[in-house]
Amino acid sequence: MQLNQIAARRKRRFMVTTDSKHDLPVAENKLNQEFTASKPNQKWVTDITYIWTKEGWLYLAVVLDLYSRKVVGWAMDEHMERSLVIRALRMALLTRKPHKGLLHHSDRGSQYASNDYQKLLDDNKITCSMSRKGNCYDNAVMESFFATLSRNWFTTSTTTAASKPNKTSLSISMSGITASEPILLWAT
Repeated sequence: MQLNQIAARRKRRFMVTTDSKHDLPVAENKLNQEFTASKPNQKWVTDITYIWTKEGWLYLAVVLDLYSRKVVGWAMDEHMERSLVIRALRMALLTRKPHKGLLHHSDRGSQYASNDYQKLLDDNKITCSMSRKGNCYDNAVMESFFATLSRNWFTTSTTTAASKPNKTSLSISMSGITASEPILLWAT
């Protein structure tokens, strides 16, 4: 195998990105697995994932519009504190300028339940919705998006460090990403 530069692809260890053991208020699930929207900026979903790079773990927060399945906001950092999701939401707000009544759905993690994040939603007259505890299907579009992104974009045929993406290349590549065809067919 070494002669032919073939290496087994190992499954990455599972990393928890949702801290739902907090005392912050949690919004009710208003999205209720209704993953369609009749116009832009009607429903947004958001979540955090992690990516292994040459430099170590990188956390990616994404905001996705359910109408177009387009990434409308994103942020990356070496941590997954509330500032990460706030930056992703601010990007979405700046690029899309939504009107009152937008439904924003996330998991019930401490980043999304934080006072700062909730204030940003309130200041922009955005209705908050959060998944039920332990129910990944409530945010299935984001889970599917991250699975497809990971499988098609971050998976390499070798396990050498040189083949891994670096943080700069990921940052440049994230601009203009839209959910792929399989997600559009599955989620609508």
